[in-house]
Amino acid sequence: MAHVTTSKEKIIARVRRIAGQVAAIERSVAADADCAETLHLVAAVRGAVAGLMDELVEDHLHAHVAAPDLSDQERKAAATELAKLLRRHFR
Repeated sequence: MAHVTTSKEKIIARVRRIAGQVAAIERSVAADADCAETLHLVAAVRGAVAGLMDELVEDHLHAHVAAPDLSDQERKAAATELAKLLRRHFR
């Protein structure tokens, strides 16, 4: 994703934190931890993934839909792809 406005390293670090959170869920389930504790871990992962999605969608919009140098055809194709992605995301 060459168009990511934040640094690639920041995005990778964010993804690795999410991976760590998912691993914590696995450890929680394996250890028969309290249900509420496990649910809080899952909620944290959901929030972290949603935040990452927000950032990447915004970057995509700026680079592939709203950039002034795009042709109408490129803009339409990117908007169609984004709509498809959002339909899948909100299921």
